Amino acid sequence: MRNYELTFIIDPVLSNDEITMTASSYMDHLEQEKCEIVYINEWGLRQLAYTIKKRNTGIYYTIEFASPDGNFIDKLELTLRRDIRVIRFLTVKIDKFGVQYNEDKRAGKIGHYKKEKEAERAIRDAEAKKKAAQNKKQRRGKRR
Repeated sequence: MRNYELTFIIDPVLSNDEITMTASSYMDHLEQEKCEIVYINEWGLRQLAYTIKKRNTGIYYTIEFASPDGNFIDKLELTLRRDIRVIRFLTVKIDKFGVQYNEDKRAGKIGHYKKEKEAERAIRDAEAKKKAAQNKKQRRGKRR
């Protein structure tokens, strides 16, 4: 199995239904080609680095998938090129180090996800301390 990553930008002028239908059509296309979808990252609306087709923003999607062979990728890219709803796309073959990096990132060991995991942990710890303090107050009240 070879791992790939497909990132594409959808025109932000479309309605939410059209945006989700566009993204799901490419996910369905991958599933028809017997690909295993590993992870889907919906980035949402982002500022573009430069104007593309008179647009300054776009809806970003990244789909990481595994495929037995990459023979269908040319056909997939042709479909993306012809689709007027897609502003830009990029398909990348991921090596074993890239796969490990993506897994570590999703597990919260590195990068932006690590900060989110640490923030979630800090919130849980604060809630646990607050609960412990309340329990301690209740125990003091029972002794008197």
